[in-house]
Amino acid sequence: MSFTYKYPRPAVAVDMVIFGYDTKKLRVLLIRRGIEPFFDCWALPGGFVNPDESLDDAARRELAEETGLDQIFMEQLYSFGSVDRDPRERVISVCYYALIDLLGTTPKGASDAAEARWFNIDDLPTLAFDHNEILNFSLERIRGKLSYQPVGFELLPRLFTLSQLQRLYEVILGHALDKRNFRKKLMKMDLLLATDEYETNVSHRAAQFYCFDRPKYQKLVKEGFAFDL
Repeated sequence: MSFTYKYPRPAVAVDMVIFGYDTKKLRVLLIRRGIEPFFDCWALPGGFVNPDESLDDAARRELAEETGLDQIFMEQLYSFGSVDRDPRERVISVCYYALIDLLGTTPKGASDAAEARWFNIDDLPTLAFDHNEILNFSLERIRGKLSYQPVGFELLPRLFTLSQLQRLYEVILGHALDKRNFRKKLMKMDLLLATDEYETNVSHRAAQFYCFDRPKYQKLVKEGFAFDL
């Protein structure tokens, strides 16, 4: 049965904030718009939701169409609905975020995106629409999540050193951490598996590689475990 509503309906869009890490800098994936409005300006990947698809499906489709990336875990973050956020019409945007390891990741602009490129989080252009606001909100949310969810491991390779993990946290948080205290809290949770592999071709003492024990973490969460770092 179909219905006709007498009330005006706003359009719905999805925007994706994709964070990546390259061992030194936190980066975000942007696309250069190939259409109006804001032609040739940088923006977050995203687009309108089709009537026959879910929000999650729309986010995955738009990301693949505009950047060539797929099979990325994304989580719904927040909705933005300022009346004048889009000059074309009334648009409500549902924001998603993702954290990925940059190694082996090569985005390519397509569809209505002329280009896709990684930018350092501290060296960004002015973005189209309200995307600077969306990006800043997402960054603050990620910084908050670091202390109570193991989201940082999504940005690292499967194997990492403790120094690499601490460096990641320092880059995202924007300040130095006490090495002894950081490692003490980390090891107390017993969520890292030590491997028999070590760094190679380094001028200092080779550090041991670890990996995150995700199955154990998921099991502990069901039992009421609280990640606290």
